[in-house]
Amino acid sequence: MKNLSKLLSSRRSVLKGITATALTAPFIVPSTVLGAGDRPAPSERITIGSIGVGGRGTDVMKSFLKHPEAQVVAVCDPFRNRRLEACEIVDTYYEQKGCKDYNHFRDLLARDDIDAVCIATPDHWHVLIGIAAAEAGKDMYVEKPLSLTHAEGRAICDSVKKHKRVFQHGTQQRSDAKFRLACELALNGYLGELRVIEVGSPASGELEMQPEMPIPEGFDYDLWLGPAPWKPYTEKRCITPYWYYISDYSLGFISGWGIHHIDIAQWGNGTDDTGPVEIEGVGVFPKGGLCDTATAWIVELKYGNGVTCIFADENRYEHGIRFVGTKGWVHVRRSAIRSVPENLIQTKIGPNEIHLYESKDHQGNFLECIKTRKETVCPVETAHRSMAISCLSQIAILLRRKLEWNPQKERFVNDREANRMLAREMRSPWHL
Repeated sequence: MKNLSKLLSSRRSVLKGITATALTAPFIVPSTVLGAGDRPAPSERITIGSIGVGGRGTDVMKSFLKHPEAQVVAVCDPFRNRRLEACEIVDTYYEQKGCKDYNHFRDLLARDDIDAVCIATPDHWHVLIGIAAAEAGKDMYVEKPLSLTHAEGRAICDSVKKHKRVFQHGTQQRSDAKFRLACELALNGYLGELRVIEVGSPASGELEMQPEMPIPEGFDYDLWLGPAPWKPYTEKRCITPYWYYISDYSLGFISGWGIHHIDIAQWGNGTDDTGPVEIEGVGVFPKGGLCDTATAWIVELKYGNGVTCIFADENRYEHGIRFVGTKGWVHVRRSAIRSVPENLIQTKIGPNEIHLYESKDHQGNFLECIKTRKETVCPVETAHRSMAISCLSQIAILLRRKLEWNPQKERFVNDREANRMLAREMRSPWHL
C-alpha cells in the first residue's frame, strides 16, 4: 500500500502540472514510466547510478538497462562527452528524459534515491569509490580488477562488511556454465587428485613516450588522476587500453585480464577464502615509453593443499584455465571447454556431490541479491582473495625471488621489502 500511495501521489503531481492548453493535445506516457508487462512500477525498481561510462562501463550499464527490475537514473564520468552520451543512451532506452549526469562521484552518491552503483572506472579508483559507496549506503557492482594494491582490497572488504552492502565483482565467468562445470569436475575428483592449474592470460602492450598535450575542454583531468601521481596530460594516458598498461592506474593485464582466469582457478581449487603459501616468478617489462607493466611473465604459486598454479602470459601457456589431475584434465575458456578423457565434459554432477553457486546472469544475480540481501556469486572477500593472486604475482616478478605468504595473516613471512609493496601512497588529499 505504501508503494501504491507513492505511485498515485506521483501521478497526481504530474496531472496537476498539465495546463488546460496541454490537455487539448495528445498526452502519451511511455510504458516504461508506469510499468508494463513484467516491468515493475517505478517505486518497485532498483535504482542504479553508473560511475565510469567508458567502453566497458557503458556495456555494463546497457546490461542493467535490459533488466526490468532495475532503472538507471544517473551516470558519472570526468569526461563530459562520455557522460552525456551515456545519458542519451539511457533516455532513449526508456523513451523519456530523466537520466542525470555528474562529473564527481560524490555528487551522485549523495542522492538518497539511488539504491546501487556500478563502478567501472580505471582500476586505481575502484576501491576509493567503492568505500564511499558503502558509506553512502549503496550496494555495488565493481568491475574487475577489484583493486590496485592488496591493502586496498582488504580495506574495501572491511567497508562492505561494516556497512552490510551487497557486492558483486565483475568477474562474469562465474556466471558461465562452462566455467562452473570445469570447477565442479575438479572439486568432485573427476580428474583424480588435482595437481596443477595452468592459467594463460593476455599480457600488456607497449607504447612509445607521448607528447604533452593541452587538457581538452570538458575533461576533469585532475579528478581522473585522483589518487595517482600527477603526470602531464597526453591523450593515450587516459584511454583504453593504454591506461591498463601504466602502473600508476593498473597492474597491467596480470590483473586487468588475468584476474578473470585466476578467479576461476581459485574457484576450482576450493580456495576462495585463502591463497597460496609460496610465490616465485619472473617477468619482462618495457624498457621505456608511456607503458611500464609486464609484457610477459610466468609465476608459480604453491598452495597448502598441494596444488601448484602456474600463471603466465598466453604466449607461454594456452589462454584459459586448465585443471590437471592424476586421471585427466579439463581446459576452459570463454569460447570452449574440452577435456581428456573427451567424454568428461558430458558428466552430470550428482545430487550428493559438490555443486557450486549457480548464476546464469551476472548483473541479474546482483539485482536478485539486492532484493534478498544474500551473497552474490562473487562477493567482496572472494574478489579480494582472487585479486591478491595478481598482486602477489606482481610483487614476485618485481623482486625476482621466492616469497612465502601467510594467507591467514595476509602478510609475507619475514620479508619487509615485500610487505611494503602491499600498499602504495596516494596523492593528497586521497587516502584509504
